[in-house]
Amino acid sequence: MNRDWIATARTLSEALPYLQRYSGAVVVIKFGGNAMGDDKAMADFARDIVLMRQVGVNPVVVHGGGPMINDLLGKLGIESNFVRGKRVTDKATVEVVEMVLSGLVNKRIVQAINDQGGRAVGLSGKDDDMIVCEADDPELGFVGRPVEMNVQVLRDLFNAGIIPVVAPVATGMADNETFNVNGDTAAGAIAGALKADRLLLLTDVAGVKDDSGEVVTQLTPDQVRDMTAKGVIAGGMIPKTETALKAIEDGVRAVVILDGRLPNASLLELFTEHGAGSIIRSTEPSVKPRR
Repeated sequence: MNRDWIATARTLSEALPYLQRYSGAVVVIKFGGNAMGDDKAMADFARDIVLMRQVGVNPVVVHGGGPMINDLLGKLGIESNFVRGKRVTDKATVEVVEMVLSGLVNKRIVQAINDQGGRAVGLSGKDDDMIVCEADDPELGFVGRPVEMNVQVLRDLFNAGIIPVVAPVATGMADNETFNVNGDTAAGAIAGALKADRLLLLTDVAGVKDDSGEVVTQLTPDQVRDMTAKGVIAGGMIPKTETALKAIEDGVRAVVILDGRLPNASLLELFTEHGAGSIIRSTEPSVKPRR
């Protein structure tokens, strides 16, 4: 008997308590970074999402698409202005953002999931007024902060056996207003509104690191605040941990910041004892760890 087959069978068997634990759970996955630009990585990600749905998890995929937006802005000759290092999203830019996110990127992910045998439907935050925004900072133009969430359409899709794929483009309070929303922010707001069991933020780093550079596998919100105050959590990790803390305040059970470049990262996190990345939660785990 091939040893690899025996190992696979053992892995499946050991996953049982986790499969039971997450049956019926809502898991929001923020997908972005390097994995989006690579067809194989996209197919692998899609396969993981289809497997989740197959074993009774209700996944919601929220995606970004910054590199593709930059690419098309360059091709169209639309120049970007920056304030304090952040792009100003004017009327011309937000139109490109919507084209790229709701069109090109969203449908690529939908197609990848369907190609793996799942049933995916693409939406943006505009559909059914799912995400309603105000300007986060008037100097930055049409960059939105979610102020109202209407997520019933996502529950309707779960009940129909469909995987929602959401582009972080939102509507405003005024008629015919479009906002670009940071992908992590949109994923956190959706997870909070759904009171999701897990929010998985797939990034290009291994997780939250301590002052010696080691990944911290478990954190409480208080520890995150303390590490931020001491400057241990810094740079691009700050907005991710802020998203995590806000999501937990809104009722998400736990948030995991993990390396999306790792093969099967989402499955490792949900269905193995080992997990992946850094989990932030204020509650005890509900699957007993094996001694």
